[in-house]
Amino acid sequence: MKFYSVAERIAFVVTLIAVLVLALLPIPRLKEFGIDIGFDYDKLNHASAFAALAFLGCLGWPRHRVRLAIFLASVGAAIEILQGITLIGRDLDVFDWVADCIGIAFGLLAALGLNLALRRAR
Repeated sequence: MKFYSVAERIAFVVTLIAVLVLALLPIPRLKEFGIDIGFDYDKLNHASAFAALAFLGCLGWPRHRVRLAIFLASVGAAIEILQGITLIGRDLDVFDWVADCIGIAFGLLAALGLNLALRRAR
């Protein structure tokens, strides 16, 4: 395993944990901790988070893109289901999951574009 692959995998896991924490903490808790990151448009937050995850995941596991996309789509769906629980105090929104999937597609495309550019540079 190459060093850069390990670094990218660590970056993916750290980013995944951050996305899960931001998505599953109740909004008042986030404000209590002074956490207010992201865009004003919620769907853009979802798409950008999952684009970053897909991009990093493709760099860390380049031969497992399909599995990665399925995993991330499942994580997005699970987040939405968990946000629907009254205890968390968030809203379940199917369109958030759609934004997650669009972000996954853009992240995959960005990783593929980077791979192509690097191959041409050699």
